[in-house]
Amino acid sequence: MIKLLFVLCFFVCVQDEPAMSWNESYKLSWADFKGEPNYKVSAVAITASGISFGFSVRETDSKVISFTTEVFCHFYPEQSWYKPNVADNHVLGHEQLHFNITELHVRKFRQRISQLKISNTIKNELRQLNKSINEELSVMQDKYDAETNYSRHFENQAKWKTYIAEELEKFSKYKSN
Repeated sequence: MIKLLFVLCFFVCVQDEPAMSWNESYKLSWADFKGEPNYKVSAVAITASGISFGFSVRETDSKVISFTTEVFCHFYPEQSWYKPNVADNHVLGHEQLHFNITELHVRKFRQRISQLKISNTIKNELRQLNKSINEELSVMQDKYDAETNYSRHFENQAKWKTYIAEELEKFSKYKSN
């Protein structure tokens, strides 16, 4: 039986759990992965990252007059883990890219929010936008894992790294601080 390198990504948004915000100048290290590894699965590492989102709406006489939003990209150390005996820097790079893909979707989310107009349907529009961006994020994360074969396809891994870097640059106006 051949043992395969297998990496998964979970998207969670857990309140009251320690979280690290995405930062352009900070790259994940294995020390950031604080969860207990699950040796019952073939996964080598799990990156738990997600989008947190909130909004407030001001109304006067049942008419929406303004709204504000907060959108953040988080990494959850306690939910993230790796197997030290098989994980290496290549796998860590794969995991970093999962976190970067989450940041990309935060930027897309902020960009789409910036295009919304104040209306009495803004709450529903924001909720729907949150739902759709998270669906898009999930699809891209799955596609990334499939096309890179969970980091085992080195050429595709390199292509994804370049693609995500270009996409992050394209949406740099909306980056996390």
